[in-house]
Amino acid sequence: MSAAAIKPTWVHAFILGAFCTGFGIILAATDIVTQDPIKERALEDKMTSLGLVIPKSIHDNNPVTDAVVVQDGAGRDLTVYRAMRAGKVTGLAYEVNAGGGYGGPIKLMLGVDPEGRILGVRVIAHKETPGLGDKIDAAKTDWITRFTGLFLGNPPAEKWKVRKDGGQFDQFSGATITPRAVVGGIRQGLEFFGANKSRMMETR
Repeated sequence: MSAAAIKPTWVHAFILGAFCTGFGIILAATDIVTQDPIKERALEDKMTSLGLVIPKSIHDNNPVTDAVVVQDGAGRDLTVYRAMRAGKVTGLAYEVNAGGGYGGPIKLMLGVDPEGRILGVRVIAHKETPGLGDKIDAAKTDWITRFTGLFLGNPPAEKWKVRKDGGQFDQFSGATITPRAVVGGIRQGLEFFGANKSRMMETR
């Protein structure tokens, strides 16, 4: 091969290499620049979710920064956000994955007081059927808000089911699977609190 033929090949290789390097630098720089805004947005979203299940009136701290990690029943780490006033825990919030939804798992944010009484619960992610199962969303109906003030024992354990299963809670017309999953998930969340209360309430 002549020198004249080799030269363009090296030139093309150099240009391609320079392009790839430059593109990589741009990607890295973009990642660095956007990391803080993404973290800030995630923090804002988390604070919004917590604000729906923990009344602002009961704490003078930032629950996100006063969090502890507790292992759930499957050995997975679960972040528990703690509302505090004057250094004393006044409320707790944590995510609960309610399995068995019609469209898949339903993610809840559950807030409880130190005695295990529900301060609030909201659905933060689901894939339920619009017009039927999505009634678990507080923006659609007030169904999910009716759990506020309840705890294990009120109603009794055997009544933590939808009415169709002999329990206390209403199901939706044409959609029993979704509320059944949510009721079961909330009960599991309360049982988790009962089993891990001391660790969740522990302060230094």
